[in-house]
Amino acid sequence: MKTAEKEDKQKAEKENIYKEFKNAVNMSASALEKWLKTDESKKVGWDSGDGESVGHKSGERIIDILHKKKSELTATDYKHMAKVHGYISRHLAQKPKDAKDSNWDYSLKNWGHDFSKK
Repeated sequence: MKTAEKEDKQKAEKENIYKEFKNAVNMSASALEKWLKTDESKKVGWDSGDGESVGHKSGERIIDILHKKKSELTATDYKHMAKVHGYISRHLAQKPKDAKDSNWDYSLKNWGHDFSKK
């Protein structure tokens, strides 16, 4: 593959990740920051090994990403954005009957998605 073609493909992949992330993350940086301070946020998810859940740490990274301009996003940011989209998509597919105020709901919010928002 030629260099220009490869660059075009990478640019298209990044654009797709950006759009998927923006569609999946429906909480603002300030709303997510406020949510991550709650006891409900801190009580769910898998421990990352230091007492903080993987989802809670992800929420903190998402806040950083949301504060950046698109031109400031790094390859590491795009990798996390793809991970966030994947998690939210899988999690939404597992919606329980009583979703509101459940661990499922809280975990999803840690990843920047409030399913009750339309």
